[in-house]
This record gives sequence, C-alpha cells and structure tokens, in this order.
Amino acid sequence: MGNSRTLSRRSFLIRGAAVGGTALLGGCDQLSQSPSFREFLERAEGLIQRAQRLVLSQRSLAREFTEADISKHFKANGSTGVDDPQYQRAAANGFADWKLTIDGLVDRPTELTLAELRAMPSRTQITRHDCVEGWSAIGKWKGAQMAPLLQSVGLKPEARYLVFHCADKLSAFSNYYESIDLTDAFHPQTILAYEMNGAPLPVPHGAPARLRVERQIGYKQAKYVQRIEVVASYKMIGDGRGGFWEDRGYEWYAGI
Repeated sequence: MGNSRTLSRRSFLIRGAAVGGTALLGGCDQLSQSPSFREFLERAEGLIQRAQRLVLSQRSLAREFTEADISKHFKANGSTGVDDPQYQRAAANGFADWKLTIDGLVDRPTELTLAELRAMPSRTQITRHDCVEGWSAIGKWKGAQMAPLLQSVGLKPEARYLVFHCADKLSAFSNYYESIDLTDAFHPQTILAYEMNGAPLPVPHGAPARLRVERQIGYKQAKYVQRIEVVASYKMIGDGRGGFWEDRGYEWYAGI
C-alpha cells in the first residue's frame, strides 16, 4: 500500500511543481499570480493535507530500511555549499563555534552549540529521500529529535509552526527558509540531523545540521539550519507561502 500511494503522491507533486516552475521560469506567470487562481491552489492543497492526515496516523512512521539498502550515491542537490564568510570560518573549525538559535514563541529562547545539540535525545533512521525532481536515495541519518528540543525551550500557547532559517542562498535576495507545523515537528522521525551514513554530516548535504521530516518531499528537508523560529503563522515569512520553493509555486504541504 505504501509504495503505490507514495508513487502516486510524488507523481502529483512533480507534475504540480513542473507546471509551477514552467510558469515562473517561462515568464508566463500571469495565471499563477492571479489571486483567485492562487486561492484555488491553496484550497486544493488544504484538501490534500487533510485527506493525507486522515489516512495516516499522526504517529505513523515513514518506511525505514536496512544498512544493505543505503544508496551508494546520494545526490546533493540545491545548495552544495555556503558563501557566507562566517559559515566558512565555522566549517574550517569543525563547527566548534557554531550555534543553533531557537526563538520566537518560546518561553526560554536559547542557543545550542553542536556539542549541546548532539547531547540532546537523538534518533537514528534509514529512510528514503524523495526529490520533487523525480529521483530517490536512501540514507542513514542521526540527529536530535525535534520534540525534546521544543520541550526544552517551552512553547507558548499561540505557537503553531516552526520556521527554519538557513545559511545558504538560492537567490541573491534571500537565504533559504522552510516551515512545518507542530504535527510534523512532534513526529518521532522529525530530527535535526548532524550525521549521515555514520559520519558527520557533509557540507554538500547541509552541515552541521539539516532538517529531516521523513514523511515529506525533499525540498522540505532544509539544509544548513542556523535558526528555528516558532511562530503563530508563516504568512510574514518571505512571500507568505511558508518556504523558499513554496513562494515559487510548490506546495507547502508535501506529505507522501
């Protein structure tokens, strides 16, 4: 059941992304920028999200694999490095001075070093990464579980979403950003990964820490995470659709 449903869902996302990308890159974006058309897409996406979560328990797990299934080659797409001098200095020092900021609608805003992040409750999982471009790869990830991280800082009652602010840029105007809701944030497989295939996370794959939200398509797996902002709404982030690629026509909810 899982494979056929995943392929169907992924095919839908790829077709949708292709349509959105063609409209944007080809300059024929009049329809995609129409308020009524965007409202129609948002309503359709909301129906997909609700239907998906009716089928899947909030605690149901993405399929996990064995060591023998790990892909020999795992493509590093999107950004494969960061030009920011501060990031490059941190990388040269093994990220010993790197810090993760967690703030926004929390009781105890905090900064964690990589060593402190590694000391948090962790999870190791071997899962499949499904890219909206149509390829997949299986990798082994270890990282701090998001739920204990959030519990350690305390969420305010109005908290609804996490926004991941990243060090890399895919445009001249904005660093990469992505968001998930608390349902996905508290899922046991949602981690801030700092290891890949038994070794420290490589720079092309998002060192020192990247999001793994295993029940969603690859563009949700934000790399080079440097800040987690807890918010009531993501409408004030970027163009208000919840993420870098979402602002360019992709779906915010990319569950598979």
